[in-house]
Amino acid sequence: MSAIGDLGGGDPLVPSAATSSAPDGPGSPSESLSSRVRWAAADSWTITLRALQHLVNQPFVLVVGLLFPILMLLMFAYLLRGGYGASYPEVLVPGMLALTTVFGLEGTMTAIVTDANRGITDRFRSLPMAGSAVVAGRGIADMLNATIGLIVLMGCGLLIGWSWEDGLLNGLAAVALLLWLRFAMIWLGLFLGLVAGKPEAVMAVQILVWPLGFLSNAFSDPGTMPDWLGTIAEWNPLSATVAATRELFGNPGWGGDSWAATHALELAILWPLLLTTVFFPLAVAKYRSLSR
Repeated sequence: MSAIGDLGGGDPLVPSAATSSAPDGPGSPSESLSSRVRWAAADSWTITLRALQHLVNQPFVLVVGLLFPILMLLMFAYLLRGGYGASYPEVLVPGMLALTTVFGLEGTMTAIVTDANRGITDRFRSLPMAGSAVVAGRGIADMLNATIGLIVLMGCGLLIGWSWEDGLLNGLAAVALLLWLRFAMIWLGLFLGLVAGKPEAVMAVQILVWPLGFLSNAFSDPGTMPDWLGTIAEWNPLSATVAATRELFGNPGWGGDSWAATHALELAILWPLLLTTVFFPLAVAKYRSLSR
């Protein structure tokens, strides 16, 4: 199984014509569900390794991806802190960590659109492999990349004076919530990338992601905004994750007496769950429906 084409394995749910002719091969009617799942997992892992190999072969892409949020953190910490006091890093870092997970949407879209425009996606579809493997493999690779990015950015935050106060377990829970949001953004990015298909559309989404990210409690108190705008900011999925991680890290937050503000932890779990439930099947369905 040194190449994707050697993996065999039709779609775990709908066997492909390329594999169904073999009486006992992957995707055949006699194949068990557990065997189909194993083939799908093998296909997904191969796509993951391909994405990771690209990072190894092109370290500049990884370095730039890590440097950009660090530069943003330093810019806000030292140039745009305004009248905030010495506790500003404790307010800033959780917001920047969450914002980075949302901005990861752009990288996911770019990778999918690049593969589609180079004909690689069509090549994948011509192979006897699970239909969900491309999106699942891309998702796993992006999660690994996001984990590295969060670790590096947290290390930078510690260097500028940030710290968490509520113990290791709560800190790990906060990181889990950040990765949970990134997980949801992956499927949204995959779906949008498959729908867009062109680099120009990725640029349009990149422009829209910025106001969505800043229309939150990451850097400003929604209570200081006009009522209608503050309500939108409080119900932003990013705001829920920021508020919940600040609480788990033991860092100061903006507070508030609205339902969204007082139930941030619940929303930080439910929003990504809802986004994943909607966009994961949509991404898989869109991939399967692409013309060969």
